[in-house]
Order: sequence, then C-alpha cells, then structure tokens
Amino acid sequence: MSMSKPMHPGAARIRRLRIACLSIVALAIAGLAGCSGKPAPTQASSRPHNVTLTREQQRSIQVATVAPAKYRTTITTTGVVHFDHNRASDLLAPFSGAVTRVLVTLGQHVARGQALAEVASPDFAMAAGAYRKAVLAASAADAVATNDRALYAHQAISQRENASAQADAASADAERAAALQTLVALHMDPKTIAEVRAGKPVAHGLGVIRAPIAGTVVAKPIAPGQTLAAGATPCFTIADTSRMWVMAEVFGADVARVQTGDAASVDTGDGGQPFAGSVTNVGAVVDPATRAVNVRVLVDNPHGVLKQQMYVTVHIRSHENYTGLLIPVGAVLRNDEDLPFVYLVAPDGSYARRPITLGTRTGDRYVVPQGLHPGNKVVVDGSIFLNFMQSQ
Repeated sequence: MSMSKPMHPGAARIRRLRIACLSIVALAIAGLAGCSGKPAPTQASSRPHNVTLTREQQRSIQVATVAPAKYRTTITTTGVVHFDHNRASDLLAPFSGAVTRVLVTLGQHVARGQALAEVASPDFAMAAGAYRKAVLAASAADAVATNDRALYAHQAISQRENASAQADAASADAERAAALQTLVALHMDPKTIAEVRAGKPVAHGLGVIRAPIAGTVVAKPIAPGQTLAAGATPCFTIADTSRMWVMAEVFGADVARVQTGDAASVDTGDGGQPFAGSVTNVGAVVDPATRAVNVRVLVDNPHGVLKQQMYVTVHIRSHENYTGLLIPVGAVLRNDEDLPFVYLVAPDGSYARRPITLGTRTGDRYVVPQGLHPGNKVVVDGSIFLNFMQSQ
C-alpha cells in the first residue's frame, strides 16, 4: 500500500490562495449576471383592469345613457320651531300693583280684549281720576268758550277775552284726550271708560290686564299676590299657534340655492304626515357659532302638533329649474378612500371604472358635475358585481 507524500507548506499556501481567487471570480460573474440587460421581474400593476363578462353575465347588468336633464334641488337640513312673531305677543305689566286674580290658565284660548288678570293698582285709580277731572274741566271750558263766542258776536266782550276763552277750551280738550290715552294704554275697556266719563263709580283701583291679540296663553309667569312693575314685569305670552315659523339652518353652497317662495316640508320624525310650508325669508348673515344661514319657513299648524322649540327635519325644494347630468344613486360606488366612481361601458364592450365628482342629490339621483359626458353608458344596476369581478 503506497502512502501519499506530504504537501510542502509553501504549496499548501498557494493552493488556498487559488481557491480564494476562484471564489472572488465566481462572485464577480454572478454580479455581472445580475446587472445584465435582462429586466428584473416586476409586480403586477395596481391600476384596475377593465372587466369583461360573458353574454350570460351581461344579462344581469343594466346600463343607462347619460344625457342632460332638468332638475330641481332639494336641500335637507334641521330646524327649530318658533312662534310666528307676527302672531305672538309678550305682554308686560301695563301698570304697577299687586295681582289679585289670574283669570286664565295655560293653554287656554282667549279673544282679543279678554280679561287675563286683575290688579290692585294705584296707577289705575289715579289715571281714572285724572281722566274724570279732565272731562269736567274740558266740559266747563267748552261751555265758557261757546258763551264767549256768542257774546263776542254781539260785541259784548272784547276780541281778546273771546280768544282767551277759545284757547282755554282747546287746552282743556287736549288734556282730556291725553288722559283718555293713558286709560287706553292701561288696557281699560271702553265700557269702564264710558262709566268714568259719566261720573259713575267704578271698582276702586282695580286694573285689568287684557289680551292684546286673540290666541293661546302659552306663558303665564304671574300669580296672585305678586307685585307688578309697570313696563317691566312679564305677565303673559299670547300666541296664535295655527301658523308657526321653522328656522332652518342652511350651509355653504346650498344657501345660493334657496330663495323666498321655495316650497318646503317639515317632518317631526314621529312617522306622521309632513307639514307643507314655504320659505318666507333667507337670512342676510352667517351665524358665527354654527356657520349657517337661518332660513325661515312658514308652516300651517291647524292641530297644534308643532310646538315651540321642537326640533324637526326640513326639506326645501327650489322652484328654479337647473340642467345637468344625473345618474341613479345605486350606480355610485366608493373606493377605499371613500371617493365615488361608476362603471362605464368601454368601446370594446368591457366595463371600465370612472372616478366622478358628486353634486347635490335630488330624490334618488345625484348630479354629476365632473367625470361624465353626454353619451356615456353608465352601469346603473350590477356595479357591485363588476367591482367584485375586478377585485379577483
């Protein structure tokens, strides 16, 4: 058996160097291969591809051709019910004194001039006395003026004496008229005024607060024994609730679409029939707190369903016609970024995704200001199926 001859130390070193050099060359060749002109494999494009369907699948797809159409805008917003300020009155105490009786209750319907409360008022008694005194003074002055006018006609008195009598009578008449207006301002009824003028006795110092308009008593903050301050103490609120105001909030670009006279409907949310109304005023300023413009809607309320401060939903429909491209609401889908898009029929018969911009909604259709053109064929039923097929 032969035995190999031991390798010389220097030869072993040379062999190791050769192996290292070969390794470096191999790595360099591999690197060159990686930098060669052959393109590296690329990932599939993220751009959605068109969807192609079989004839059988196309039967479940419904398409509509886009064309300009006339429409009216409908704005849906919230509102708050208020009394019609032209049919409501906050009544302050017309005179001072202590309340002796309250003659009405909350929710009671009252007629104009009906007594609401009785007040023991020194102001009332003083005004009645001043009027009676003014009536007597004017009557006396008128009699003197009439007599002096006759005497002057027969040259029994001088012109100066006659002129003085006439002036005194005119002054007394003016004081009587002013005293009468004071009683009217204190809500004294015509019958009592006639009794004062005739000198008949009336209830001493008993003032009566009367309803300035016909309506319903919706606030009654006074009670017997309470002391009233003339012109300062709130006594009653009388309102005609057969017609109410609804103050609706309209925002941004919708403000330009609302005009006086537009039809409106008010929904209380209880499932009942909406109330028909109309826009009677569009606010001139923006509320700094809500950034909204208040729009006043006048609504008939014959059965009193609408209450003060009730929150409601308001739909305002423009009476002006607009022209634009409209598509059904069901044709619109949204991507992962919540941006709207639709599917169009491409020239080759496939279905392509098209991003669009949505405008106002009118009924079950959207106005599309950007993204579509007349003649485009839009998928109106089956878009969800196309979206599913495209995602496979």
